[in-house]
Amino acid sequence: MTPREPLTETAYDRRRLRQWLAGKARADGVGRRDVLRLAAAAGLAASVPAALAAPHATAATASGIVKPLPEELFTVRGTNAETKFASLAGTGHLTPASHFFVRNHTTTPRLDAAAWKLTVWGDGLTGGAREFTLADLARLPSTTRTAYVECAGNGRSLFATQQGQPVAGTAWTLGAIGTARWRGVRLAEVLRRAGLSHRAVDIMPRGLDDDYVTADGTNLGRVRRPLPLAKALDDVLLAYEMNGEPLPPDHGHPVRVLVPSWVGIASVKWVGDIEVSATPLYSPWNTDFYRLFGPGQPAEGSAPLTRQALKSVFELPWNASLRAGERHRLTGRAWSGGGAVARVDVSTDHGTTWRRARLHDVPRPGSWVRWSADWRPRTPGPAVLLARATDTSGRTQPDTTAHNAQGYLFDAVVRHPVTVE
Repeated sequence: MTPREPLTETAYDRRRLRQWLAGKARADGVGRRDVLRLAAAAGLAASVPAALAAPHATAATASGIVKPLPEELFTVRGTNAETKFASLAGTGHLTPASHFFVRNHTTTPRLDAAAWKLTVWGDGLTGGAREFTLADLARLPSTTRTAYVECAGNGRSLFATQQGQPVAGTAWTLGAIGTARWRGVRLAEVLRRAGLSHRAVDIMPRGLDDDYVTADGTNLGRVRRPLPLAKALDDVLLAYEMNGEPLPPDHGHPVRVLVPSWVGIASVKWVGDIEVSATPLYSPWNTDFYRLFGPGQPAEGSAPLTRQALKSVFELPWNASLRAGERHRLTGRAWSGGGAVARVDVSTDHGTTWRRARLHDVPRPGSWVRWSADWRPRTPGPAVLLARATDTSGRTQPDTTAHNAQGYLFDAVVRHPVTVE
């Protein structure tokens, strides 16, 4: 594969899997247990140059998150902070940094932007490693893109509460998402200036946060996940601004990767180096994690997750109380990784009838739309609200999501309980 030979994501994953099974792909950081499970050849992992060691970074707070986490905005989940979705009502199309969810594997590092450097290296370059400072990136042509970032496990708890199926992982409800206006330089531009070779097939950004150690004590190193070159050269940014301001510490300061429409793990924060490889790359974040495991999936799991799911969510507290006989304006947001949101339908009678909601933003791929619908409930008692999105690819949210062991990509219509008084 070369930059002049575009492949679909599915075709690329099939090619990479064949190379992996043939022992021609490197498994950076994947243990023997995982190698055996994936039926791959062992002993191909390459060492990373010592010069790429992370600079000193310190935890900012006891929780590992720098910014305030007021109870009315966030639910703290270990090293993470989930936005309470109802708090987005009235915030506008963009999510303020103060409201934006935080997904950390360890703790937020405090990095000096003036001392920061990005090292681009690997056998997929025509020459040696190349370094870029923040000032270097700022001198390159900039691109601004409005896009959401969403954890692949957003909605994970609904597998249990709505479908009665236990899953592993952080029990997100629906607030592990935020949309911002990102400004930065196209990754393609940086790769070109670094000397991208026609032999390159994968690029792998790696963060500057601390090594991630699993519950059983296995050190997986710093967060990193490969991208196929076709995606890297398409719409990926190295972002240094969020909503017109320098990136806040919790959201990747001074530079993060932004991969529109893909699972959030691809948008590596605090990026410090990017490997450009002439052979396919694997890491724990596309072998052990961020694949689908379970019934209906191959023993080694699905192909690594790429595009996000289709969702529509009410900006309303869970079990909210609404007055009978009064007109209520129900609001929410909908988004899709497969295209722009084309329509949202709302039901207040358990799905017997549906009414089309009003969209308040121009639907665009990689972003969400705000929507609203009026409802005048007449009978006191418990009720359930449903919102169902359809995107421009023709996909509509299903009634249930196929179960997977790690609870990724929940896309079913959410049953939102309220009480009419």
